[in-house]
Amino acid sequence: MMSRTERRTVRDLRRGHRAMLLRALYFGGPASRHDLCAATGLSAGTVSTLTADLLDEDVVIEAGQVDSDGGRPRVLLRVNPDHGYAIGVDVGETQVRVELFDLGMTERSGASYALHSARHDPELVVRHLLEGIDTVLADSGVPAERVLGVGVGVPGVVEAGPDALVHATTFGWHAVPFGALVRAGTSLPLFVDNGAKTMGQAELWFGSCRGVSDAVIVFIGSGVGCTIVADGAIYRGSARAAGELGHLKIAAGGRPCRCGGRGCFEAYVGAEGILDRAGITADSADQRPALARLLETGSPVLADTASLIGLGLSNLVHLFDPERIVIGGWAGLMLGESLLEPIRAATAANTMATSFPPVPIVLGALGADAVAMGAATLVVEEFLRGAQPAGAQATA
Repeated sequence: MMSRTERRTVRDLRRGHRAMLLRALYFGGPASRHDLCAATGLSAGTVSTLTADLLDEDVVIEAGQVDSDGGRPRVLLRVNPDHGYAIGVDVGETQVRVELFDLGMTERSGASYALHSARHDPELVVRHLLEGIDTVLADSGVPAERVLGVGVGVPGVVEAGPDALVHATTFGWHAVPFGALVRAGTSLPLFVDNGAKTMGQAELWFGSCRGVSDAVIVFIGSGVGCTIVADGAIYRGSARAAGELGHLKIAAGGRPCRCGGRGCFEAYVGAEGILDRAGITADSADQRPALARLLETGSPVLADTASLIGLGLSNLVHLFDPERIVIGGWAGLMLGESLLEPIRAATAANTMATSFPPVPIVLGALGADAVAMGAATLVVEEFLRGAQPAGAQATA
């Protein structure tokens, strides 16, 4: 008689095979069963059984046929984009952005709520978030039971656990139980991560880093952060705090930073720091138009900013030897439109050419809303692990 441990092992093995096949379809589909055998290393019998289950559950659908060598045409399969939906939320300096995506990462609905520098209290942010969930569901006509979960990108460090404690100095948040606050208002599964990392995952999956094994994705908004990709996976560090690029020091005793330190990279090249160095005072909600005007009219501060960004990127090259550096975030994309070549030149000028080949520096491909899309991928990532049905229980 098979033991309970053996039964569990067989079940886990089957679930692992299912997840492997589903990921191959999601990132490489449409594909035939023959293609899936080659992509996953699974036997034809295993692939046939698993795809039959996924078709029965409507997780996978047929997507046409392709001719085979001398045999019957092969049926192509793909993940059903309407099997379920994911909500992605960007809690930023200037707004809370809520977006609803299908599994093909097509946005079905969106809602935005402005934030001001003095109004980052957690309760207000959560109210905006919950209102946004109701709004995107109502506007899209998608019932809540079809939603696989809600992913949220927030500033600062997020502690793993059911409460998702958030430490965001720039918001004045210290161990805020953000997950618990959100769960009090929704029964949908919830996933919370740092916003720079959610943007990084979106660019890794669908954008400028797709297919790249080692990269750094830099987020520049009001502040600065980054995602480090090593061997195709996001590196988080022992306390999940890796990537706080904005608080690397570039000047001893330099400009004061919102974190309480001095000389931080963010204090010079974040949108707030750039505007302040140009003598412009702007509330967080006004930073985007203020930076746009500064780029249009010109300022010596901009050339200095390009040099400083290049200095920071050269440090990343020396530390991580990436294949590619991607600049994203709303301010990063705005700066990159005008300053990408000076940034590339400054990076090269500060990098040891004898030890490091030139690193391509490109702009993010997914636009200013990549944080929300990346937050939705937190939900999709859990779905791909086991293709849980919509309405599953919340996960820590």
